[in-house]
Amino acid sequence: MDHTTFTFKKHLIALGLLGSLLSACHHEEAPKEAPPKLEVTSPLRKDTSITNEYVCQIHAIQHIELRALERGYLQNIFVDEGQLVKQGQPMFKIMPNVYQVDLLKAEAEAKTVQIEFENTRSLAEKNIVSQNELALAKAKLDKANAEVRLAQTHLSFTDIKAPFTGIMDHLAVRKGSLMDEGDLLTTLSDTSRMWVYFNVPEAEYLDFKMHQKNEKGVPVKLRMANGQVFDQAGIIETIEGDFDNKTGNIEFRAGFNNPDKVLRHGETGNILMSVPYPNAMLIPQKATFEVLDKTYVYVVTKANKLEQRLITVAAEQPHVFIVKSGLKDDDRILIEGLRRVQNGQTIAVNYQAPAQVFSHLDLYAE
Repeated sequence: MDHTTFTFKKHLIALGLLGSLLSACHHEEAPKEAPPKLEVTSPLRKDTSITNEYVCQIHAIQHIELRALERGYLQNIFVDEGQLVKQGQPMFKIMPNVYQVDLLKAEAEAKTVQIEFENTRSLAEKNIVSQNELALAKAKLDKANAEVRLAQTHLSFTDIKAPFTGIMDHLAVRKGSLMDEGDLLTTLSDTSRMWVYFNVPEAEYLDFKMHQKNEKGVPVKLRMANGQVFDQAGIIETIEGDFDNKTGNIEFRAGFNNPDKVLRHGETGNILMSVPYPNAMLIPQKATFEVLDKTYVYVVTKANKLEQRLITVAAEQPHVFIVKSGLKDDDRILIEGLRRVQNGQTIAVNYQAPAQVFSHLDLYAE
């Protein structure tokens, strides 16, 4: 190797070492990346409530079948389908001829027995007949009078009147139909007040019992099939005694006044029942994330490091969770960029007051 070649290689090695040193110096002098500045807030304490919604069946407080009490031809129909009828108003009449004859016959027999009794009593007063014969005559008279009342009852059954004020349903028969005893004529519904039945799951029943000192008289609302809320408030009147083992539900009954007769027997809707949560701890739903069906938040430590924390959610509102456990009032929680951070990471805090954060949420808490 000649001197010129050796000198050239020395220069190349020197240049390579110099480049490596410059690169190392440049790497060491690169500025550190600043931690992300993210929004943080704290839980909010507030009296609130949640509204549970249940599918319901609407029943009239009285809903009965009107049936023929006697056999015969239907002579007259005085009402029409869907009509409001008043208590005592005539509705149907079954041809009464046979029953009128039976009544006349019974009355005639009763008059005959009455005359016999009067004669026997006169003789008994003169001691011509014994007291036993008088008692027997009196028994015959009582029997004859009972036959008259029975005939009157059968005749009255041919006039079918409304037992209460209500709305009648379809006519099951037409004028001239031959009726047998017990045949259906129509149904009648008293819709002045409605009973609304709905099923509540066991867990929500327990929440209801824990938050309500008196289970009866609790106000509820009714959302009708058209999406409108009924203008009359209802109250819980009774709760069934046993759970349905097949569904895990228990049946509630609420009562609603129906002054304008808007509701009819057989309708459906949804019951809206509020459960109060006094002094509840609220956090935005956007502050949470789930891992294997468990709910977590990122709590910001005093050193501004993120700590993954498991929480228990008691109830849910639009955009808001009611927290049962896992947080303290003074904890700071991350509400922004949860997907861009990881546990243990340091952040710069942009603290937002809870009231300000919640004012931008579509919140039902009142």
